[in-house]
Amino acid sequence: MTRFALSVAAALLLAGCTQTYVSPVSVTRFLGDQPARLGQGPIAVRAAPGTPGNSLEFMPYRQAVAGELTRLGYRVVPGDAAAQVAEVRVARVVDQPGGRRNPVSVGVGGATGSYGSVLGLGVGIDLSGPPPEITATRMGVTIHDGASGKPLWEGRAEFSASVNSKFGNARAAAAKMAAALFAGFPGRSGETVEVR
Repeated sequence: MTRFALSVAAALLLAGCTQTYVSPVSVTRFLGDQPARLGQGPIAVRAAPGTPGNSLEFMPYRQAVAGELTRLGYRVVPGDAAAQVAEVRVARVVDQPGGRRNPVSVGVGGATGSYGSVLGLGVGIDLSGPPPEITATRMGVTIHDGASGKPLWEGRAEFSASVNSKFGNARAAAAKMAAALFAGFPGRSGETVEVR
């Protein structure tokens, strides 16, 4: 195989590899006036009003939040009779960054000097392909008192990942966001942190 054929084969292999992107998770939390009640007792986990709680897309987020609450010391129970209720809301948007771009570019240049003139032509071929689609996900959790409905804690997390990354699917994204949201629970009120 010639050196040229090897370099073309290597370029084609690299063109098949698209880059992946995963941002840190941005987390903001707010505390109510009874922080001593947090992290203990029975808690129900349900969809926030307006969120389709029985959808297959929503289930990984509810399960991830329930898992983190259990890890913190809560006892997750079904129904509305729990001492506290965690309401979960999720929004996901898929975006194709940039527009379509032409993979081939042509450049022409010329020069004149005392020994004559020169004309050059250059052709550039972009083999990287289109940029990957990016999924932006935002998850919010509000913990309420089960009887009065008074908010005790609220947190929101958001991050972006290319769909070809390991966090491009809902289950992995939910686990990453819930772990970041409840890291250092309950956290400082009003503080925004980035969790990698």
